[in-house]
Amino acid sequence: MADPMRIRAALAGDETTVRILMSHIMEPGTRRDASGNLIPAHFIKDVVATHNGKTVLQAMFSGSVAQNPFLSFKFKGAAKGDKVVVKWVDSKDDSRTDEATIA
Repeated sequence: MADPMRIRAALAGDETTVRILMSHIMEPGTRRDASGNLIPAHFIKDVVATHNGKTVLQAMFSGSVAQNPFLSFKFKGAAKGDKVVVKWVDSKDDSRTDEATIA
């Protein structure tokens, strides 16, 4: 299982800013190892963030996203103390789900 995501969520006025640092190798499948063999693709495909069960972000990644991707987005309608849940699924069907409390 991958390392936990580092998620920060902060409310300013009526807008919540969420910042996520995901720990993942994000191998595109086009690089070769020292022997000249292709390194198999292994990258995050789908990311979903929810607030109170409602999807506030849905994203599709590809192998062109950098290792340990950082993602930031904003949404409205949250309150301090609410939870934001972020889940990703990668190309090997591994997944990770983490949550943060809005400050």
